[in-house]
Amino acid sequence: MGMFQRLSMSDSTIKTIDWGMTPDLSFGTYESWGGRERVRNNSERIYYFFIDNWGTAPKLCLMERGVKFARIVAEIDAPLEMVQQCVQQQGDSSAFEKSYAINGTIQEWLIHNVVETTDDVFVKPVYADKSVEDMGILPLQGAKSYTGRRSVLPMEPAVINDGQLEPLIKKWNFFDSILNPQGRFDNMLVDNGDGLTVTDERTGLMWQRSGLDIASYRTLQRNLAGLNTEGFAGFNDWRLPTMEEALSLMETEMNSKGLYLNPCFSQEQPFIFVAAKRKPGGYWCVDYKQGRAFWSSGSIPGAFGRLCR
Repeated sequence: MGMFQRLSMSDSTIKTIDWGMTPDLSFGTYESWGGRERVRNNSERIYYFFIDNWGTAPKLCLMERGVKFARIVAEIDAPLEMVQQCVQQQGDSSAFEKSYAINGTIQEWLIHNVVETTDDVFVKPVYADKSVEDMGILPLQGAKSYTGRRSVLPMEPAVINDGQLEPLIKKWNFFDSILNPQGRFDNMLVDNGDGLTVTDERTGLMWQRSGLDIASYRTLQRNLAGLNTEGFAGFNDWRLPTMEEALSLMETEMNSKGLYLNPCFSQEQPFIFVAAKRKPGGYWCVDYKQGRAFWSSGSIPGAFGRLCR
């Protein structure tokens, strides 16, 4: 299996090629709010071929998908006419739909010329550049006294039904891209100087700048307990934020990372579980990518964690 060896993958990777996967299906499979709930742990990977038609000419690509990410690992130098014919078979599409599923002709060609051969002449690996995340600049704690209005947010776990969410958001004037797009809750975030945490002097909350990996709600609670045992950043009273506390971080405009969030927080936790159950079922989350709250079953890797104290 020359291709997979060249890409530093295991030969067993071939077993994880999903010939039925398409770009459209992958959204529902890996996003937290629905779809084919097939991926259940952070180490699982699925590979599929698709056509990228965003450029001047269509390209046949190999995609690697996991719970948290998607990346093109190789471009396949397939006959251009064959790829173009597949694109033509797709029919009309919108300007936002330029990634297509392969057809049977391309699948057969891939099996004989790429997958079941040790000759990887058609394979061009794509190597992602490693970049350092820009965490922005905050004033140091103690550099200037906070004289603004302070807000004491609810800090006890809650049960929230769908009808209670909008009144809760509007009570505190939190921004929500759907339920309260005119909302605004101004924070006063300061850098604690440890590289790990920031403090919001308006609410008095200390926050993780990064957070916990995506997991089910139960696994997240177990990981939280382990963090407290270790004494993360010198403290052992970290907890999941309440709905109000998590929404208090919502910014009114997207940052350069594509999140409604201050850039001092890592982009690696775009949506987080909160300490709120949904009635009649599920667990609430806050999504800084979409600028809204949503709910997850809690039994699958549904969200990340960003802890506060």
